[in-house]
Amino acid sequence: MPALESYEGRGQLPITEKSFKELCSRFLSEKDIKNLEKLSLEPSKSEESTGSQFLDKWNEKERALRFALAQVRALRMKKEAEMLPGSCTADIVQAARTAVGMDSPLSAEEYLNQYRMDTLKSLTPIDGFCVDAIYAYGLKLMLAQRMRLFDVEIGKDSYHKIYDEILGDAK
Repeated sequence: MPALESYEGRGQLPITEKSFKELCSRFLSEKDIKNLEKLSLEPSKSEESTGSQFLDKWNEKERALRFALAQVRALRMKKEAEMLPGSCTADIVQAARTAVGMDSPLSAEEYLNQYRMDTLKSLTPIDGFCVDAIYAYGLKLMLAQRMRLFDVEIGKDSYHKIYDEILGDAK
């Protein structure tokens, strides 16, 4: 598979998610294809085993990050938050605090994306030909595609629209 690490800019990715999944479907078992189709950057709130230790660990870490982000945001607004799962480590909480403390939502998203990429790299098996390495590549591809959706001008327009709606509702 083409390297994704060298495509950190906003340019075209070397492969689309659809092409990646089509290619993989030719070589993977039915069970592995089902897991590939379920790959997500947003794991469910409840723990569900995928049958893959790699995917289960990724989902656990991403779930913990999302809970930590929710808790840090809630505490900043002096609201009640859900308890953090036991899998939420100090580095995850620190990443959430760092992201929430940033002035720019775009900078926070870029920081979180890099944190997620680093997490994926740390979890990716050394054997580049195992199915877990394929899952890791799929998740990296999804992260790269997601970051290409961010645009400063579109973000500002969206922010102002939402802000105006909130102010309109408050009147």
